Amino acid sequence: MFKLNLFKLSIAFFVLIVLSENLMAQIKPGEVWNDTEGNPINAHGGGVLFHDGTYYWYGEIKKGATRRVDYITAWECYRVEAGGVSCYSSTDLINWTNEGLALSPNYEDSTSDIHPSKVIERPKVIYNDKTGKYVMWMHIESEDYSYAQAGVAVSDSPQGPFTYLGSMRPNNQMSRDMTLFKDDDGKAYHIYSSEFNATMYISLLSEDYLKPSGTFTRNFIDESREAPAIIKYNNKYFIISSGCTGWSPNPAIYATADSILGPWVVAGDPCVNDKKQTTFDSQSTFIIPLKDKPGNFIFMADRWNKKNLEDSRYVWLPMQINDNKVQIEWKDSWNITNKK
Repeated sequence: MFKLNLFKLSIAFFVLIVLSENLMAQIKPGEVWNDTEGNPINAHGGGVLFHDGTYYWYGEIKKGATRRVDYITAWECYRVEAGGVSCYSSTDLINWTNEGLALSPNYEDSTSDIHPSKVIERPKVIYNDKTGKYVMWMHIESEDYSYAQAGVAVSDSPQGPFTYLGSMRPNNQMSRDMTLFKDDDGKAYHIYSSEFNATMYISLLSEDYLKPSGTFTRNFIDESREAPAIIKYNNKYFIISSGCTGWSPNPAIYATADSILGPWVVAGDPCVNDKKQTTFDSQSTFIIPLKDKPGNFIFMADRWNKKNLEDSRYVWLPMQINDNKVQIEWKDSWNITNKK
């Protein structure tokens, strides 16, 4: 009897371990997501670099009281002090270790682009195989959002520290919501909303990824798209973006192209059964390919809390591409390992 009870206890313990591991491995969109030390992850408007078997998640640090810039009346300009760019690392996309500040704010110089009084948004990092440098681009703004510039920083390691090099208006045009894309041939592109967000530019970067090459195209002209996220699958390019409605969510739209520079063909809303047509109350920021699951991706988005930006949540959802059709499904919780 004792041996039988011990056997049953062992089985129960094994089942408990399996259930616990599955529970820990679940992504729960919109809920508070803690790092390995139990602290809420602070990496908004982020992007992910996969390098040498490790994922690095970079994002805006939004910490402290949210305030509204009262002299801006055209839109609800809520903001917190710019806290720099955070970095978290993971090997499984579930358990994230806080690597600290990848890019620290400059507290000493109030004229600096990265002084806390300024705005740092949507940082993205890619690795340059030729120079051995990790290159970060980000949207840089003044308090009143009149800068519309892109900032660049570099580092010798993915965790940083990154050295800030300065900002510009790439191709002599405004640059706001943005992302980066590194193609299979090693060429890199800066994708950004421009012309008062009316048009999206896709700009080939120089070989060192530190400045525009001069080759670019204007896309989605007068369609007012922002929050771009781009991926390549089966030699076709897919871009997801949002409309321009301030902090309020709106329907995502995706488009496809045979060349990253276009022309792009709009295909529609990728969200399945999104009854409110609000991208499940979120806004796109990045797409992560699942390396061992072709055609399966993680759609990264932010659920902004405009009056408490530090409490803005992350919405990560399963995304699939079948026959060049993009589908994003809502899941209250889901496990990456269960995807096809």
